[in-house]
Amino acid sequence: MVIPVHDVNPARRTPWVTYALIAANVIVFLSTPGLTGSVAGGGDLAQLCRLHAFLDHYALVPRELIHHRMSQSVPTGDVGVGPAGPGCIVGPPPYGKSPVLSVFTAMFLHGSWLHLLGNMLFLLIFGNNVEDRMGHIRYVLFYVVCGYAAGYGFALLNDASGDPLIGASGAIAGVLGAYLVLYPKARVWVLVPFLVFLPLRLPAWLVLGFWFVLQAVYSSGGVVFGAGTVAYAAHVVGFVTGMLLALPLKPGTPPPPEPPGLLFGRQARPRYTG
Repeated sequence: MVIPVHDVNPARRTPWVTYALIAANVIVFLSTPGLTGSVAGGGDLAQLCRLHAFLDHYALVPRELIHHRMSQSVPTGDVGVGPAGPGCIVGPPPYGKSPVLSVFTAMFLHGSWLHLLGNMLFLLIFGNNVEDRMGHIRYVLFYVVCGYAAGYGFALLNDASGDPLIGASGAIAGVLGAYLVLYPKARVWVLVPFLVFLPLRLPAWLVLGFWFVLQAVYSSGGVVFGAGTVAYAAHVVGFVTGMLLALPLKPGTPPPPEPPGLLFGRQARPRYTG
């Protein structure tokens, strides 16, 4: 798996929406109750129960979304002692929840620093140019539509599941799909793990195309989610949605700058004839 670190594609305007989305995701992550300590495996049971209750309240739950009704038995955030020992208490929900709105709130929830930083890295690198091409308002609508498409697509494939789905990756996959359509020849600096991390400058179509193929392959093998798992099907749906929405903008999109004489990030040797 390659790790993108920078693209050679300067934007014409400041990507305020992309910055705001990153800030909102970080703030929500830092404000998530019970998350401190639990992400490192050092949290106590009370923290874990609060975290489960919070996620169940604001995360997307496929069964709730498809049947448009919330579960009648959810974690309450309290600790109790049962026949098997201490555990999180489950009971009737002390709140009302809109399954449709939960698709939106789930886009700003993350389960670990690695989950958060990985998503924000991709959004920062590729979101600025997509926002630049679409404009701020249209970009906001595009981001939300891709997130909803990814959430509903995943829920349809897992309609019986009661496990929460969280993360911005579905919406960000839409951003990647749009970038692939609009700037396929843009150069992207990536780190390729091969004994050490090798820096290479590769075309966007290769970097993002490889990423999409990887998600599609993983999703075809059965999709699961939860702690330590990834909703690959949501990535695939979000990516395809982003591509389709970006197609009308392809004509007239200025090509990215491409330094002459560069081949995959290395200076090509001149060829002589005669």
